[in-house]
Amino acid sequence: MCLLAGCGLLGAPKPLRQDAPQVMTVTSPVFGDEVIPREYTCHGTGQSPPIYWSGVPQGTKSIALVVDDAEAPITPYVYWIVFDISPARSYIQAGQPPPGAREALNSMGQARFDPPCPDGHRNHYRFTVYALSSRIHLPGGVGLKEAWQAIARNAIARGRLTVAAGPAPAA
Repeated sequence: MCLLAGCGLLGAPKPLRQDAPQVMTVTSPVFGDEVIPREYTCHGTGQSPPIYWSGVPQGTKSIALVVDDAEAPITPYVYWIVFDISPARSYIQAGQPPPGAREALNSMGQARFDPPCPDGHRNHYRFTVYALSSRIHLPGGVGLKEAWQAIARNAIARGRLTVAAGPAPAA
């Protein structure tokens, strides 16, 4: 059983710790009807949306956020990885990572939010927040695979919000 979004994501399948249940709740005040507003895509301002979480277990030393699309032609496509977020924090503001947090490279090779760019197909984007047993202690701009593996090794809990962008399915 793989608990990290996209188990086997970057290389051979590697199951995560079995004690990393989905116990956290992830929300955003801008995702009405679980759809990404145009403003948070490449068709709008392209800034990252505000993300909130709750249910962080006791003993959490840091938080990480991974935004990906498991339905992209290059699967999965990672839009953003933010790590070493203070466990006292329960949100990320729109357009910026929290103070002291670091960003890893995304699938575009950039250490920043890469806004989804729906192209006529309905895609589902996953905003997964991980409670970690330690800080990651990697530099900002670290490689995607290295950051992902460090998050996987230290995950003790997670929560996910899945939202859509693109045309609605035909009724």
